[in-house]
Amino acid sequence: MEETEILSKLGLFGLTRQEAVLYLCLYRYGGLTGYEAAKYTGISRSNVYSGLSGLADKGAAYLEQGNVSRYVAVPVEQFCNNKIRGLKRDKEYLIKNIPVMKEQETGYLTITGSGNIQDKIIEMILEAEKRIYLSASGTMIMRMEQELLTALKKEIKLVLITDLMPENLVLKEKSICYLTNARGNSIRMIVDSAYALTGELTGKRDDTCLYTGQENFIKVFKDALRNEIKLIELQGGENEKDTICD
Repeated sequence: MEETEILSKLGLFGLTRQEAVLYLCLYRYGGLTGYEAAKYTGISRSNVYSGLSGLADKGAAYLEQGNVSRYVAVPVEQFCNNKIRGLKRDKEYLIKNIPVMKEQETGYLTITGSGNIQDKIIEMILEAEKRIYLSASGTMIMRMEQELLTALKKEIKLVLITDLMPENLVLKEKSICYLTNARGNSIRMIVDSAYALTGELTGKRDDTCLYTGQENFIKVFKDALRNEIKLIELQGGENEKDTICD
């Protein structure tokens, strides 16, 4: 399972599955000839040589010249850092040169995949200007801890509806926390009374969430959270009195 995950992560840095297998093999056994790499991996000689050449082209391996040519893996931290630096340069180029996006009203957007949903949540937190209302499990909130702390540093109002009091002292003291029953995998979020996200986050590829900036939906969403907070207050689970989405 661990090897499968490593190969998958290497793929995120531009390596094909076959190149990732060869890279991991070089890491395990040190410098290898094409013959040796084929022997250890079971990949055909012709495919091994093209794969090793691909690793060298992508900055994941060096060719060591000698009586016999061998390939040596580039240390993984160095390889990843080089890739990230290259992506940052490409990012700056795209930002500078891509055509201006036509502005349009945010409709009802379906976001699919756990990773994509988490990226959207983090984006919403970091782009918030005034307030964040977040209903989620304590475990889920812990995964967003650093981004939420960043929001608090900007003096953004943070209201949490959750099943577990935050362990982080800053998050605990500076947020308004309402304790309630188990939240499960559901997540609901409103940012600046302008954007909302709701759905399930289980960590799977088929997770889906709805994201919108539609005024009517936001109003209904706010009413639902307001009613939930009032119910928690009646049950004695409030941390501090609050007027939602003021």
